[in-house]
Amino acid sequence: MRIIGLDPGLRHTGWGVVAVDGNRLRHVADGAIHTRSGGTLAERLVELFEGLGAVLAAYNPDAAAVEETFLNKNPGSTLKLGSARAVALLAPALKGISVAEYSTNLVKKAVVGAGHADKHQVEVMVRMLLPGTQALADAADALAVAICHAHHIQTNRIWDKAEAVS
Repeated sequence: MRIIGLDPGLRHTGWGVVAVDGNRLRHVADGAIHTRSGGTLAERLVELFEGLGAVLAAYNPDAAAVEETFLNKNPGSTLKLGSARAVALLAPALKGISVAEYSTNLVKKAVVGAGHADKHQVEVMVRMLLPGTQALADAADALAVAICHAHHIQTNRIWDKAEAVS
């Protein structure tokens, strides 16, 4: 199974793809989609949508996971981030890919073990869990979202088997 993790942002949207085989995770690819800062909101959302479409076509994931938006002090920034997040949810959904959502704290807890870990700790743990990756910043965050989803899928399978036996 392939999972794509997405860390949405209007300027930079990180993406990371992992392959899941039982309890084993393998890094497939990662990167970021960058939009032009001078464009209108609509133009930038189109760039983001088309970029995500190209990534989805290239790596053909079976599932997607998107980091939830955190609220910040600037309502305008929060609304723009929400627009980018909507595109990140829409792009895989339109291709029939199931999309899960995870809070930032849950992603950090799943990867680092602490919900308030800093970005550097997340990058270090992503590199430990996915040997060979050199992902930085947004891409590392996106891989962390994919790892979180992989862990939740495995846990749900175990629970489903336990319920079937009961």
